[in-house]
Parts: sequence; structure tokens; C-alpha cells
Amino acid sequence: MGDWGFLSTLLDKVQSHSTVIGKIWMSVLFLFRIMVLGAGAENVWGDEQSGFLCNTQQPGCENVCYDWIFPISHIRFWVMQIIFVSTPTLVYLGHAVHVIHQENKMRERMLSPGGSRLNKMPKYTDEKGKVTIKGNLLGSYLTQLIVKIIIESAFIIGQYYLYGFIMVPMFPCSKKPCPFTVECYMSRPTEKTIFIIFMLVVACVSLLLNFIEVFYLLCTRVRCGSRRHTHKITSAENPASLSGTKRQTIEDALMQNKMNIEMENSQSMGGSMDGAKEEKRLLSGH
Repeated sequence: MGDWGFLSTLLDKVQSHSTVIGKIWMSVLFLFRIMVLGAGAENVWGDEQSGFLCNTQQPGCENVCYDWIFPISHIRFWVMQIIFVSTPTLVYLGHAVHVIHQENKMRERMLSPGGSRLNKMPKYTDEKGKVTIKGNLLGSYLTQLIVKIIIESAFIIGQYYLYGFIMVPMFPCSKKPCPFTVECYMSRPTEKTIFIIFMLVVACVSLLLNFIEVFYLLCTRVRCGSRRHTHKITSAENPASLSGTKRQTIEDALMQNKMNIEMENSQSMGGSMDGAKEEKRLLSGH
């Protein structure tokens, strides 16, 4: 398991930059692929070649037959699968770390003297460094999901064409230098079949989680886009529905105009009443 430490540390950093479904995918990768592969599968396949026997004494026949039946061992195949599937996620991690670094530098410039004149604001992160998956990050995240789906599917299909999904106990082989069609036998075929089916099921679960995450992100994006579109239409047709500062500014302007009109009316009415009193006083003096 020590060989997986570096990869596990890198993948663990992706947890804070992923969706909930991405965190579940990461847990499946750690618990049911890396740990099971390191703890159990290596022991099961430890005697893979030494336990491969053929009913012949011809030198080199067993080695040739073993290479023909297993061009790559299951353990190395699964290790390659995990590394290849994890690579797109690590590329996305590099993009996310770069974005966080750039926006942290932007915040430092904003806090420096004269930084208030900057027009750009941090778009993807908050003050705590939490990432919001949108814009370019959303495109990067979807791209790595699609690449993982393609790689996972390719490895599942490749495993089927290389070995199948059932470990049969006997393999006929007629490759040179075997003098005739010999019968070769694999040790513990049932136990190995159980591991093959288990790793296949886990790979299918990971593939399904990737599909679910793609649809989740797309549906969330479409729903947010429709809300913004509806909000714009409502604001254009009904000015009273304008939100935030614009609505408050319009209400303040209307209130100020109303107060000005009332003050002008009161002043004009007061002036006319004073003139009438003065005229009445002069007439009474005569």
C-alpha cells in the first residue's frame, strides 16, 4: 500500500474541489479499488506463473503458453486502469490549483494600496479558498469526466477481450515449441474469478457515477441558466421586479420626486393665502 501513498495524497486534494458525486467516486476508488488491490488481489495472484502448469516436459512450452493466455497479468492491468482513470482527475486538480493561486494573488493586489481600482474580481473562489465549479472550471471538470468515461469503458472492454470475465481452470495451448496441443492449468481459478468479477463490478459502479455526475452538472447548469433568463424577462417587463440596487435606486428617486412636488404645492398654497390676507387688510383700512 505504500506504493499508492503519493497517488492517494494527490487524489485526496481533489475532494474539496469536486461535487458530492465526485467525492463518492473518490471513496469508491480508494476503498474498493486501491485498498482491495493492495490488500487482497496481490496475494491471490502471487503464485500466478509458478502455479501455471502444463502436461509437457518440453522446455519453454509453459512460458510461451502463459504469455499467450495472459499477455499482461490481471494485477498490472488493474494498476494501469487505476492510474489511467485517475490521470484526468489529477489534470483537473492542477487547473483548480492554478485558478486558486491566481485568485489569491488577485486578492492580495486588491488589498494593496491602489488595489481598489482593479476591475476584475475573484470569480471561482471565496476568501476561504472554496472553489465554485462554473465557467472554465466547469468545462475542465466535464472534460475530465468524459475522458474518464472513455478510459473506463476501454479498460472494461479490453479486459473482456484479453481474458474474459471467468477464469477457467484449463487452457489448451498449441504454440511452439510445444510438441502438440498441451493442457495448461491455473491455480485457484474460482478465487481469481471472484476477484475478477468484483473488480469488474467496481469499475462499472465508477463508470455509472461518472455518467450521473455529468448529467447532474448539465442539469444544474441548464436550471441555473433558465432561472437567469426568466429573471431577465421579468425584470424587463415589470420594473417593480428589478432586484438589488437598481430597484432601490428607482424607489428612492420616485419618493424624492413625490416629496419635491408636495413641498412646491405647499409653498404655492402658503403664498396665495398670505396675499389674500394682505389684500383683505388693505381693503378694511380704506
